Amino acid sequence: MTPREALFDAADVAPALPVCDHYSGVEARMRKSLALQAELGPVFDVTLDCEDGAPVGGEAEHAQLCAELAMSAANRFGRVGARVHPVEHPSFENDVDTLVRRAGARLAYLMLPKPRGLADVKRGVDAIDHFIRIHGHGRAIPVHVLVETHGALREVDAIAAHPRIESVSFGLMDFVSAHRGAIPASAMSVEGQFTHPLVRRAKLEIAAACHAHGKVPSHCVVTEFKDLRALAAAAARAGREFGYTRMWSIHPDQVRTIVEAFAPSAAETDLAIEILRAAQDAQWAPIRHRDTLHDRASYRYFWQVVERAHRTGQPLPAEVRQAWFGA
Repeated sequence: MTPREALFDAADVAPALPVCDHYSGVEARMRKSLALQAELGPVFDVTLDCEDGAPVGGEAEHAQLCAELAMSAANRFGRVGARVHPVEHPSFENDVDTLVRRAGARLAYLMLPKPRGLADVKRGVDAIDHFIRIHGHGRAIPVHVLVETHGALREVDAIAAHPRIESVSFGLMDFVSAHRGAIPASAMSVEGQFTHPLVRRAKLEIAAACHAHGKVPSHCVVTEFKDLRALAAAAARAGREFGYTRMWSIHPDQVRTIVEAFAPSAAETDLAIEILRAAQDAQWAPIRHRDTLHDRASYRYFWQVVERAHRTGQPLPAEVRQAWFGA
């Protein structure tokens, strides 16, 4: 029995998503993003952007391009999703229809941006499920939600509780803009987004709602994409202080930095493996390790450390990979 099987009920396990979600909307950049994923492996997702990536008047053609890329050999790992237009946008239904019809068999998820509340999320999910039914794919494509409005933040717990939602992201810049100048532009910076009280509150409420309902909280962008040291610090804060287990990338140079920041250190991973092996030998009864007592509660924590190491491509002993991950 693996630690996951021994320590968690099925309902208690959050989806094991890659720690980085890379957004790209221009064709050349989308192809480069897929090539980078092929190089690094499935340690990050690629989200093909039908919202901000589509030229005005070319939305239908852009959705077709995104579907083609998702179905192409460039999608080596099945970790490619797409962001559609908001539910009230004229192109929303065409986006969903095209993507589900042409790429529903391989899409990792669909991202719903700018919901004004739970009602918009339900409307979006219902549309996705409608096109899944009529196109006969037979699989429930996971749905992600981007919280960036007052209404969505107010109802974020109900949104995270929706059974079709897999992950909730925070949309920093639209959230700040929605305050009509009451939040300064500095709150969108790499420093200010962690210190402004209203932005901090939004981040914490999203993370708390996700963890309460077994969903994945995904942290917002850092727009200073050339400052990799600042990005690394922001990613570390997002994961270690704010409870996020995933983060957006908007430039290929950000991907490696985000993955590294969310990965546990070698020392953390080694300690977790030691404790879990001892616990497994004790049939998951309490143990004493280095003069510290551990039981099933701490075993769950240390298993999550090992899972995160695996998801971020960190080296694990061959016997651990085989016994616990079947790889």
